[in-house]
Amino acid sequence: MTEAITRTDIKNFNNDGVVILRSIFSDWIKVLRRGAEFHINHPSENALIHKQDNYQGQLMEDFCNWQRISEYKDFVLNSALGSLATDLTESQSVQFFHDHYLHKEASSGVPTPWHQDMPYYCVDGTQTVSFWLPLESRKRNVSLKCAAGSHLLPKEIRPTSWSNNESFYENTDEFMDLPDIENGDFEIKQWATEPGDVVAFNFRIIHSANANKLSGISRTLSFRLLGDNVRYRQRPGRTSPNFPDINQKNGERLREDWFPTIWRN
Repeated sequence: MTEAITRTDIKNFNNDGVVILRSIFSDWIKVLRRGAEFHINHPSENALIHKQDNYQGQLMEDFCNWQRISEYKDFVLNSALGSLATDLTESQSVQFFHDHYLHKEASSGVPTPWHQDMPYYCVDGTQTVSFWLPLESRKRNVSLKCAAGSHLLPKEIRPTSWSNNESFYENTDEFMDLPDIENGDFEIKQWATEPGDVVAFNFRIIHSANANKLSGISRTLSFRLLGDNVRYRQRPGRTSPNFPDINQKNGERLREDWFPTIWRN
């Protein structure tokens, strides 16, 4: 087990679906900031721009750039990311799934709505972890919000398009509606963070973030990993991120040439 992680961290991750790990990537912040600076100036062709009326700034998000941005690749392959993921998911090995960059300009006014990541992905399984890594100090009121225990709900939450709130897939019988997260049924986990802190959460946790209405930019990198029991799942439509040429069948372990194993115990 990695020295920076405790049995209590693992217990909290399993029970709540989310845990905060303090100062665990402090040595990598300068590297990741260089990568993010390159990224915002050279987004991929699949980058998405979100703009809120009456606000000056905008939000840019972009997936799957770790192979082309050397700083991200260095972090994925040479940091403690893989070993931490095996500890938290209690797996013997982990595959790297994808990266996700969110760049919220000052006064962008674009919130991240309550949602669950798993239904947007082409995978299924319980041993999953997303590392949410802000590159600036983050006050609690503009930090990630997670509904503790929501990863244990009996069905996945119906995914919707954030731009118009319409269902992401035509076939929605297998999903449940988003519950009322703020009615007191769920404890909301939310922390102020410093660069180097990371919030780790299960793909099935329901989470959100408030809009950046402050005068400075807000940059967040997420790195998502898959444990031993995660397998390919064919969705009834386009996934996000989308892998149109993946050429896999339900129940298969994801192909290693696209999603390499980055750590084995």
